[in-house]
Amino acid sequence: MIWKREATLEALNAMGEGNMVGLLDIQFERLTESTIEATMPVDGRTHQPFGLLHGGASVVLAETLGSVAGYLCTEGEQSVVGLEINANHIRGVRSGRVRGVCKALHTGGRHQVWQIDIFDEQGRLCCSSRLTTAVV
Repeated sequence: MIWKREATLEALNAMGEGNMVGLLDIQFERLTESTIEATMPVDGRTHQPFGLLHGGASVVLAETLGSVAGYLCTEGEQSVVGLEINANHIRGVRSGRVRGVCKALHTGGRHQVWQIDIFDEQGRLCCSSRLTTAVV
């Protein structure tokens, strides 16, 4: 297991209350020994003007997953901050919920690198993102 902190899905979802995570209805749904998953609706909150999932919303989902995963890999008073994120938008999505799956590429003492892939309800890859965080 890569996680150094205890966490439940209920506690992770409570972290979203009163911030962008809650506003976009991002829901943590799975926590395994090495991955974390969350879903987000594709609706008026997350659409761009042409009715597709906004690329920025995908990045919010990716950064949320990577940042929470990064925090779970720290101890004590440590936390993480994002240094860089990139996203390749591969397939448009008009409705439903997308699922982000986050896994570690590197969890060092000073920085971390996270791969976040976002899938539509048919399991097709829609966005591939990588987040680098600094441990502070």
